[in-house]
Amino acid sequence: MAGKALNKTNLTALGPEVLADLLLEAVKGDAARQRRVRMALAADDGPQTVAADVRKRFVAIRRAKGFLVRPAQKKLAQELTGIIEMIETRIAPTAPGLAYELLWTQLHLAEGIQERTDDSWGTIGETMHAAMEAIARIAPSLTLGPETLADQILEATVADGYGAFDGAIEALATAMGPDGLAALKEKASAACDAPITEADLAPYDYVRKADRENRARRARNATLERILQEVADLQGDVDGWMAKYSAEQLTYHTIAPDAATRLLKAGRAEEALVLIRKAIAAQRGDRHDSRELDDAHFACLSALGRKDDLRDALWARFEAQLCPDALRHHLKLLADSEDIEAAEAARAVVLAHPEMTRALWFCHVTQDLPLARHLIDARPTELDGDVYEVLAPLAEEMSPSHPLQAVLLWRALIDFSLTQQRKGRYGHAARHLQSCAEADTRIADYGPHPSHDVYQQALHEVHARKSSFWEAVAE
Repeated sequence: MAGKALNKTNLTALGPEVLADLLLEAVKGDAARQRRVRMALAADDGPQTVAADVRKRFVAIRRAKGFLVRPAQKKLAQELTGIIEMIETRIAPTAPGLAYELLWTQLHLAEGIQERTDDSWGTIGETMHAAMEAIARIAPSLTLGPETLADQILEATVADGYGAFDGAIEALATAMGPDGLAALKEKASAACDAPITEADLAPYDYVRKADRENRARRARNATLERILQEVADLQGDVDGWMAKYSAEQLTYHTIAPDAATRLLKAGRAEEALVLIRKAIAAQRGDRHDSRELDDAHFACLSALGRKDDLRDALWARFEAQLCPDALRHHLKLLADSEDIEAAEAARAVVLAHPEMTRALWFCHVTQDLPLARHLIDARPTELDGDVYEVLAPLAEEMSPSHPLQAVLLWRALIDFSLTQQRKGRYGHAARHLQSCAEADTRIADYGPHPSHDVYQQALHEVHARKSSFWEAVAE
């Protein structure tokens, strides 16, 4: 039915009485929406009135014991998200301290909620993350003392079992300032050095006595060490940030790039280069594509002005991974008289690369269709029809200018789908066969490959019983 669009302008034109009737009808029987409307009405009475309603709702949530099934969990998450929005828009502008208090209280609800629901979808976690983001936006307006904030962060983070307070240090760094960060560092360090208590040992009664204290200390201090690392990072203390890791850990491809980046930022490029080269050496023989390691290596060489070494490193990455970005960067560093020769050498590397699919991916990304044609002509038996995400788009791109090579790509996809009986792909395979028929009119010579008619006849003979495929072809 035709009508006006459902937007704010058209709704406003209805007038307050009509809108009030519609709203009452919409919230009828929905307690969560009714609560939100009541809170919105209370906003006219000032932030304290809204805060009182929010606190009442938080108390009810904290006292609830029933298990939250998925629909109830989603509904609660939507309600909490609405409360965050209300706190930020109705309370924070005039009472940022009160808004912070309410958001911090909401984060403390996470543990109780998580214990009575399955949050494998991350619904509740995302809501709490939204609350922390709101705190970060409010933080510049807070007037709480640095020591108070440091105490609150330490207490909440150490007791946090569900990650609700992850990011609290960064979110409140502006409000804490240098004094607050220093206080938090001092408090966390003191907590790390404190004696192990009976409460710390209690969860490890099953561990033999000789190892119990070390086990309890490691568990207790893990969070404290993370706090110290985050504080060090915000203070620009690279050594403090790196102190959490052993020499071996600093060679891991997941850690070394971050460490090198921080050293570079601190003006310690030589140290960064030594660290990153140790990490690269440790990864030799590992088939993992160490993109982050290589990028950090390039950044170190660039910072040190080692242009020749940078060119060599970029070329090495291109040869190993057929990385288009590395090749482009390498070519930009060459003189005009050298880049053409280097580009030809790069094409030879692609043509000879042992992984056919990676070579075709390079052609697709760089849109070098003539190179793809040479590659397919030289190595047609190496086409892997299982790699749909590479072959299918490349075939479409090649069809106008290189129809025979496009057909060979489509045939590889069709053959794999039928031979491996991937019924979910039969519809795609049927479309690919139709594309082959369309391209056939533009192919004068199939060379050593069977013509379209011969190929289709062979499909009938080998796969005659795959009726769902042939039905899709006939559609």
